Amino acid sequence: MAEAILKHLVSERSDASQWHIESAGTWAVDGSQAAILSQYVMQTMGMDISEHHSQPVSYDLLQHFDLILTMENQHKEGLSIEYAGYKDRIFTLGEMAGSHEDIKDPIGGELADYERTAQKLEQILSQGLNRIAQLASAQPNTGT
Repeated sequence: MAEAILKHLVSERSDASQWHIESAGTWAVDGSQAAILSQYVMQTMGMDISEHHSQPVSYDLLQHFDLILTMENQHKEGLSIEYAGYKDRIFTLGEMAGSHEDIKDPIGGELADYERTAQKLEQILSQGLNRIAQLASAQPNTGT
């Protein structure tokens, strides 16, 4: 959901073509479809994630990105340890909006859990978009 929302927000920017946005999971199984409730919630928000497939975080993936955003502090900490060379690129989504609040994965929850998560993601990404752009442009690669 975060990938779709960020792509939607970036699509309205004049520099949209310079952005590359992908999601990956710290414990993701490669190739799984987005949860049905995620797909439904995104559809109600005008975004189609039916073709999305999960991928795990890997060194090969991270090397292509200027900025790595996590939903929870424990993800940030784990990635910062496992991929220490990228520590200066790893932040939580909450940090982009001046918060230290974790965004919990609604997997296994009810529709209301997915809706709350999507609303929180949209709020944080909207508030933090300028910070995301600033941090990404300060890194040596291009894009996000």
